[in-house]
Amino acid sequence: MRIPTLYRFLFLWLLPAALNGLHAQVQIGKGVDYASPKPYKVAGITITGATINDVQAIRMFAGIREGDEVMIPGDRIAKAIRNLWDQHLFSEVEVYAAEFRGNEVYLVIQVKELPRLGAWPIDGDISRSEANAVREKLLDYLRSGQVVNENLKNTCTNIIKTHFAEKGYHAVSVQIAEAPDEVMANAVRLNFRIKKGAKMKLASIDFAGNEALSDKRLKRTLKNTKEQRWYRIFKASRYISKEYEEDKGKLLALYNKEGFRNAKIIADSLSVIAANRLKLDIAMSEGKKFYFRNITFAGNIKYRTGQLDSIIGIRKGEVYNLELLENRLYFNPAGRDITSLYQDDGYLSFQIYPFETLVGEDSIDVQIRMSEGKQYRIGSVSVTGNSKTNDHVIFREIRTRPGDLFNRSEIMRTQRELAALGYFNPEAFNVIPSQNPESGTVDLQYVVEEKPSDQIELSGGWGGGRVVGSLGLTFNNFSLRNIFNGPSWNPLPSGDGQRLSIRAVTNGLFFQSYQLSFTEPWLGGKKPNSLSVSAYHSVQTNGQRRFEDGERNPNRQSLFITGGTVSFGKRLQKPDDYFNMFAGVSYQHFLLDKFGSFFSFTDGRSNNLALTGTLERNSTSDPIFPTSGSQVNISAKVTLPYRSIGEALGNTYDYASMTDQDRFRWVEYHKWKFTAKWYTKLNKHKTHNFVLSTSAGFGLLGTYKSELGKAPFERFYLGGVFLSGFLLDGREIVNLRGYDDLSLTAPSDRVGSPAIAKYGVELRYPLSTNPNAYIYTLAFLEAGKTWTNVSEFNPFNVYRSAGAGLRIFLPMFGMLGFDYGWRLDDPASNPAMSRGQFHFSIGMNMGEL
Repeated sequence: MRIPTLYRFLFLWLLPAALNGLHAQVQIGKGVDYASPKPYKVAGITITGATINDVQAIRMFAGIREGDEVMIPGDRIAKAIRNLWDQHLFSEVEVYAAEFRGNEVYLVIQVKELPRLGAWPIDGDISRSEANAVREKLLDYLRSGQVVNENLKNTCTNIIKTHFAEKGYHAVSVQIAEAPDEVMANAVRLNFRIKKGAKMKLASIDFAGNEALSDKRLKRTLKNTKEQRWYRIFKASRYISKEYEEDKGKLLALYNKEGFRNAKIIADSLSVIAANRLKLDIAMSEGKKFYFRNITFAGNIKYRTGQLDSIIGIRKGEVYNLELLENRLYFNPAGRDITSLYQDDGYLSFQIYPFETLVGEDSIDVQIRMSEGKQYRIGSVSVTGNSKTNDHVIFREIRTRPGDLFNRSEIMRTQRELAALGYFNPEAFNVIPSQNPESGTVDLQYVVEEKPSDQIELSGGWGGGRVVGSLGLTFNNFSLRNIFNGPSWNPLPSGDGQRLSIRAVTNGLFFQSYQLSFTEPWLGGKKPNSLSVSAYHSVQTNGQRRFEDGERNPNRQSLFITGGTVSFGKRLQKPDDYFNMFAGVSYQHFLLDKFGSFFSFTDGRSNNLALTGTLERNSTSDPIFPTSGSQVNISAKVTLPYRSIGEALGNTYDYASMTDQDRFRWVEYHKWKFTAKWYTKLNKHKTHNFVLSTSAGFGLLGTYKSELGKAPFERFYLGGVFLSGFLLDGREIVNLRGYDDLSLTAPSDRVGSPAIAKYGVELRYPLSTNPNAYIYTLAFLEAGKTWTNVSEFNPFNVYRSAGAGLRIFLPMFGMLGFDYGWRLDDPASNPAMSRGQFHFSIGMNMGEL
């Protein structure tokens, strides 16, 4: 029997209301017996209402094709509707029978499409930069032409609220106004109107249930979630849920460290206590305090139990401390651990597992089970990522050689040595081991990332009463052997790890200086023996030209200095291979022509020929921003005792009648210096945190014969941050922030001081570890003083200062420093000196003793 088209009768069944409140139904014709389903062949399918979506795609999503047999009533039609709903493309879906012809049925799938997204402006009580930041966040979720539904709106609302909550705005409201888009057909415009409200500070954190640990200690453990306090400068007092979740882990770790292994947070809540104030309540359940009882070992064959027990170092009855146990098992920043013991002896696949057993009410037995595996030897060693530095420069610093036993400590030391070169980004270092169990070898691949290391210095300073400009080029990865290889010039030949530095300083006719230095760190290429050579020449005048009208200018005053150094360095193996020794010779020739600004004589010549020796131990982790290690330096610079040698050969000298020109024609002195720096990371378990830098330095200048008097050369000058760049008489200008330049030099005349002491403490925090712009801030305390005579030396009677600063390391310019220092003492020579001083500095170690 034929049934008229578009009969719409009772629903076969209605899809659940969970389909976002949208409309879906199945309709069939009259005469259908719902008690006796019958099979029908689908003779045709018509799609209506689709203007954006492809009709063939709708057919495919529905899962019914012409020629299929369907039961009416039956679940095949309902399944087709569910399939279409699952695409989240429609707000209404209907399937009905348009016509029955015998055992054939003609179906109609009618859809109503969801609108597509057009423009999505952002406004409200937010700034343009804040709107742009929100837009950046939403770009990952919103794109033109996508379907707009409630789920999309809710997702965007949550993203916006989370974004502002991370900045301290916890009362954000988001209204989304929907209107037809004026450009796109069947599209809507979503207007996000944001009201961020007041910025909320975390006014208080209240703990409950804590008896063993005080509120103060628990609050101190929350590194990112801090109460608002007037003295808190470096950390914002705001609540961020993600950071708070991390802090909860630290809180439980603290309890575990104190023996409360079952401690837990049973409740926490955040509440608004004022218009812009939040309160965080944390309820703790501490549980019992536990103690270690017996610690035993199983599976150890290579090492005796007594040796392993000495490394663990935990005795029966000590408070249960999971962090301490794991440090001694896996990685101990302060010393030896069991994993290092095995992996430094080739046991690459070594594994260790602690198993705990509760004994009584408060004691824990720990059985440490080990799988030693077998010893691995190093197979191949390769390097990737070096696009500029030649392989041999890297391989000579690598301490893991093919055929050696695998050694984790040597791998870590290799990473330190590569970082010390300054050619690679220390944040990007990686080591990829590839085990070959069949052969018992492991291949090591060192991954490096080149960073700019060459520097250009273009600066100006004020020194000697005049403006001084300087231009310097430093090539830290130079290649001398490719100097005649044209294709390697980019802009200069590079890649062999040599250092070439060229520098010029001038302020016109008054001063000119030229310097050239070259360093080969691996002389001969086989051993870490360095050779450094430098030469310099400077001219200082009173501003008069040398010739006037073709004749020598009688009014000209001048000082010519020509000098050079040759130094040889050697890396020592004992007491350990952090030690380096340097020995060299330096020479300066001074020619004075009516020049009386810096010396005790105005005409004549002087010669400064000296032997230099240095013993240094440097274990710092990084040359730019060291976080661990130390650098200790002992140096001596001595001339020959010419007069004493002359007297031994029978010569006599009338010291009382000697002029200064005669006294210092060949300068005599012996100069001694000691400097030390230590770096300590205050939180060793975080990638970036505060680093404490402490330093001390002493310098003494002595004479061989008291009758000859103290040499005016090689003296120490202290105070301020002096940027003159003059190379005159071997003087050492030492900075002390908070005071005028050179103001703490004793005696207060032109010849400087023969004795000096300086101390410093800096608290550093990295703001950016990008190798192209390393930035850190610091707070400092400094103290120092100079003395007229070595016999007056008193390292505890010093001038003090305090302040804060910023350091910016740019590979092309080196280290730039900005400091504000506040002097804490009144210098006797100038008690009315300004109390605060702003200082600018250039260079890594400029002004250090």
